[in-house]
Amino acid sequence: MSPYEQVIAELEKLNISYDMVEHPAVYTTDKADEYIKGKTGIRTKSLFLTNRKKNAFYLVFMDDDKRLDMKHFAEIVGEKHVKFAAEELLMEKLGLKPGFVSIFGLLNNKEKDVQVYFEKEIVGDVPLTFHPNDNTKTLFVKMDDLVKFMNDLGFEYHVIEL
Repeated sequence: MSPYEQVIAELEKLNISYDMVEHPAVYTTDKADEYIKGKTGIRTKSLFLTNRKKNAFYLVFMDDDKRLDMKHFAEIVGEKHVKFAAEELLMEKLGLKPGFVSIFGLLNNKEKDVQVYFEKEIVGDVPLTFHPNDNTKTLFVKMDDLVKFMNDLGFEYHVIEL
C-alpha cells in the first residue's frame, strides 16, 4: 500500500470526510497554493523541528503566510534552541522526505515521540490543508477530524500562540 493509500485507509476507517485536489508534485506551500486557489481552507505550513540534542521532536502547523519565530517556539517548549530536523530524522521519525511533511506522517511514528503543535489562529471550523504523505495531492480536513485522527493514533496536541 502506498503512503497515500495508507492515509486514505486510515481516514476511511475513522469515517473522516475530506476534500482532495490532485496536482503536479510540489515542494513548497506557495507552489501547492497555486493548485487550490478558490477552495475554502486554511493553507497550512508543516514544520518538523528538533532540539540541539536531537532527542525531542516537534511537528508544528501554522498558517503558511506566517514565519515561525524559532526562538519564541523554543521558549514555548522549554528548549534553549530548536532547528529544522535533518532529512534523515524526518525519514526516521515520520517516514517522509522534505516537501512531504504533514500531520499524516504521524502514521509512521511508532515511538509516539513527536509532539504536535497547532498555531492558535488556524484552529477552528475552517478545513486545514495537508499533503496525504504524497505531494501530488492536497487534502482539506476539519480540525475536529484531525483530532479524531490524532487520538486514534495515540497523539496529543497543543494549541499555542506563535
